[in-house]
Amino acid sequence: MASSSDDFADFIVDQLAAIRGVARGRFFGGIGLSASGTQFAMIMGGTLYFVVNDDTRPKYESLGSKCFSYSTKKKTVHVKKYYSVPAAVLEDQDQLIVLARESIRVANSVKR
Repeated sequence: MASSSDDFADFIVDQLAAIRGVARGRFFGGIGLSASGTQFAMIMGGTLYFVVNDDTRPKYESLGSKCFSYSTKKKTVHVKKYYSVPAAVLEDQDQLIVLARESIRVANSVKR
């Protein structure tokens, strides 16, 4: 039986079909998305997060996006490498592809 997270991942992969080589796999408690072997996104708790850097992060913040975070016994950890993709962008395939390609470039630049 497919979970809602798997269904959401299927939807995202379909939305990103114009980008060659997008693959998905398990990533901690969620799903990682990669292109040509470089992870550029993750899905956690029904939210899509793209890799950002200091240059692209302000765009996400201006759209009201938040960084990925999780709680430990002592504190909340904010992972500023990953920012949520706004719901309106998820439905706009062209805009989603633009942001995904940008995220792939950012992830590739960090990888080097």
